[in-house]
Amino acid sequence: MDVEIIYSKRRTVSLSVKDGRVILRAPKGTPKRLLLDFVREKESWVRDRLERQRKKQALEESLTEDDIKLLKKQAREYLGSKLDEYSKITGLKYSRMKITSARGRFGSCSSRGTICFSYRLMLYPEAAREYVVLHELCHLVYMNHSRDFYALLSRYMPDYKSRRAMLKMR
Repeated sequence: MDVEIIYSKRRTVSLSVKDGRVILRAPKGTPKRLLLDFVREKESWVRDRLERQRKKQALEESLTEDDIKLLKKQAREYLGSKLDEYSKITGLKYSRMKITSARGRFGSCSSRGTICFSYRLMLYPEAAREYVVLHELCHLVYMNHSRDFYALLSRYMPDYKSRRAMLKMR
């Protein structure tokens, strides 16, 4: 397994998998032997992430232009409806909604109240989609991921952690 090692001014070691690459970040001066031992300990985690990324990429590459148009239409209707529903439940008002082709995130919320969702969210279970909708609405109050943000989120969706985990399954 190829591992890209990046040394920098940091205190901890971190391991990530992105675009089929395994990246290990470590404090300057950390012996390579310790880093390789760390990677060996996490080997099953790395292989799992690589397999998930491979499957996700294969699914996205199999989508035709017509599939994407349909997913965007479904996203506009379904996510718009859910956004209105959760807006009424929470009393949180957004200014507008947009559907994007974002790959790196499922949703975003601007300080002006625009909430964006990737059409790719429609490839996930309904419970996960609802989580993203409420998550972005909560950003209208807290533009961060603080304890207060998650307290607000859990007030309306106590099982948000299990729903969020669904987004990491694929």
